[in-house]
Amino acid sequence: MVAQRLYMDWNATAPLLPEARDACVQALDLLGNPSSVHKEGRAVRMMIEAARRDVAALCGASASSVIFTSGATEAANMVLSPDYRMGRTPLTLGHLYVSAIEHPAVREGGRFPKAHLSEIPVTTQGIVDIAALAALLDQHDRALGLPMVAIMMANNETGVVQPIAEAATLVKLHGGLLVVDAVQAAGRLALDIEALGADFLILSSHKLGGPKGAGALVCRGEILMPKPLVHGGGQEKGHRSGTENPVAIAGFAAAARAAKDRLVAGIDSIAHLRDKIETTMRERAPDVMIHGVGTPRIGNTSFFTLPGLKSETGQIAFDLEGVALSAGAACSSGKVGQSHVLTAMGLDADLGGLRLSIGPSTKTEDADRFLAAFEKIAARRKQVACVA
Repeated sequence: MVAQRLYMDWNATAPLLPEARDACVQALDLLGNPSSVHKEGRAVRMMIEAARRDVAALCGASASSVIFTSGATEAANMVLSPDYRMGRTPLTLGHLYVSAIEHPAVREGGRFPKAHLSEIPVTTQGIVDIAALAALLDQHDRALGLPMVAIMMANNETGVVQPIAEAATLVKLHGGLLVVDAVQAAGRLALDIEALGADFLILSSHKLGGPKGAGALVCRGEILMPKPLVHGGGQEKGHRSGTENPVAIAGFAAAARAAKDRLVAGIDSIAHLRDKIETTMRERAPDVMIHGVGTPRIGNTSFFTLPGLKSETGQIAFDLEGVALSAGAACSSGKVGQSHVLTAMGLDADLGGLRLSIGPSTKTEDADRFLAAFEKIAARRKQVACVA
């Protein structure tokens, strides 16, 4: 009998929640276009507005400040723009400062010209260097426009939590805007856009256990908004044209409700299991390097290096053992490359790393199965590395 595969790649995409699946199926039966004024259209619109309230509740925002998109990448490209409006008055953002550990969707700079994009360094522990950010903002040329800063709340590879509130205070002192990628933090950390001091949050449905193809840009208010990325019929109050995807939005909302309900109850047990896994990894392979240890991390993530084992080789080896994990971010189909996060932390670019990420349904026996595979691969890593 073939053993069931073990899924430990929740940061890439979380398994679809039963309640999200049910919500999607129910939404499939809704006939109307949400922009239509007849009864059928109004029924879809009511569902979307209820979903908007659910997503807003997950991050302490008002429902009117949630803009649905096709995913986090679209939300990032929408918000990272030099062209804004304050009411009806045009406003220019002169320069974008992004942390060196951002997801490529943010790190590429959206609609900012490359000449108006600067990188904020991080410490050896993978934490944004606040002093370096202060220096960059002190040098910012206000004649070009206001500064924009983009810092993720929790890194998708290491899980390291960033000092968002501290960064927000600094950004406000310089009259800038703060964009926070909360994709990995949502459902794993308490989110409150006001308390964080962020101007915008980026969310993704499928990281929460909702369907792929839905995300949101959450705004602190409605006065200061970027120029639309997608033009057309003026849906989402003119901020994002195109008929909304009711099926994906319904599943997104169900996942957001579940994440909010389970946040407090589940986070400690998941972190405890992750810590147990890391302790045992060190016992079975004392030279293993676990990145971000000793710093605040989201409790489901462990990013580790086995010296002498390439990332892509290790990922294949675990896959052959029936374990699905990642060699860093799953940002490009079939692509395994050097981790820009490790490079930013001052580590050898060729070092490589493997990311284990778990969730509420991960059991102790799953951890034991992973550790058995880990011990086997660690013991024969030299031979495995030669094959590559």
